[in-house]
Amino acid sequence: MSQPNTVVPRPRDPRIDAFRGLALIMIFIDHVPGNPFEYFTIRNIGFSDAAEAFFVMSGVAAGLAYSGRFLPQNIARNGIWYGVAPIWHRAWVLYLVQIFLTVWAIAIYSGGALFFDIPALITQINLRQVYENTQAALIGIPALTHQLGYVNILPAYMVLLAVTPFAIMLGLRQPWLLAAASVLMWFSAGLWRLNLPNFPNPGGWFFNPLAWQLVFTCGLLIGLSLGRKERFVPRSRLLFGLCLGFLLLVFAWRHVPGVGSFLNHQMARLGAAGVPFHLVSHDKTFLALPRLLHCLALVYVLSCSAWVFRATASGGGAPLRLLGRNGLLVFASGTLLALVFNVILAGAGGAMPYPVVLPPMGIFMMLAVAWIFEAVSSKKPRTAYAAAP
Repeated sequence: MSQPNTVVPRPRDPRIDAFRGLALIMIFIDHVPGNPFEYFTIRNIGFSDAAEAFFVMSGVAAGLAYSGRFLPQNIARNGIWYGVAPIWHRAWVLYLVQIFLTVWAIAIYSGGALFFDIPALITQINLRQVYENTQAALIGIPALTHQLGYVNILPAYMVLLAVTPFAIMLGLRQPWLLAAASVLMWFSAGLWRLNLPNFPNPGGWFFNPLAWQLVFTCGLLIGLSLGRKERFVPRSRLLFGLCLGFLLLVFAWRHVPGVGSFLNHQMARLGAAGVPFHLVSHDKTFLALPRLLHCLALVYVLSCSAWVFRATASGGGAPLRLLGRNGLLVFASGTLLALVFNVILAGAGGAMPYPVVLPPMGIFMMLAVAWIFEAVSSKKPRTAYAAAP
């Protein structure tokens, strides 16, 4: 009888866990608005933010973790379900976490409204429908069509995981066909404003899976190539220079007086001339082109820099790797902490020292949760990291 465990674990790339951990920290900081630390997150140096980083790293991790199960010899030996089952099980776990976080978000903001006597809290983060249109909201929450603020990234991720088995099977055979199909879907979603329904509110999902699948697919293709110890996009001095130059241009666009207003005006002129809005805007729902290009340029520059591997593999990168290894647990913990801290800040009126003290406290608590989880998981083997890129 053949043995089902035919995928040999490979050493983990420290960059994946470290950058995923860094993205989780930035998401947490950005979800506690009004604190001074948010000026140091990625969204303040460019167009993209930690959400794009989260989707890219999730795609890379999925490509590395699951691609071996879809190799022809493994499918022939164990069947297709051997590859599909763990991915769909992960999507189901994400669904349960999403419902858990949503229920607690309602409880936290409702408790804050009572404790601090701030009725306005139950009108924030898209809670109004829960109280004013409860019957419809109670349908929308489990159906994932009604999503609360700060608790709306996992639904898109689980939709993408649901189709990941098919993407991996295509990507292993025809990676550039998968890339072309992904770009076509992204472009079509923006051109015709395609999105999933947002019942009972009008409009669609804030993280539109039809658009955000592109950045996830880019990560997936990177992960599939890393599984073969290759690069999806080869190193090129010319491409590195173009990406670095674009990152510098975007930084000037954001921070040099006059540059941003001039370039935004040119984009507005292109939009008025009929260029599709998602090519000449900074829209997040449809993953507008400037955001996408900034994210991909940053990924390429970092992936080509040897110092990045050394830094993430060093002792100083250990806390980030710890967070990244336990991404879902850390994300859920950080989301709950951010919701609690937002209520506390509302009750304190944003008075000092809360905006300065709460974010570092939250990061420390996220680290503690990840450390305790690994400490009590006695059956979990010690993570082995690669010694070279």
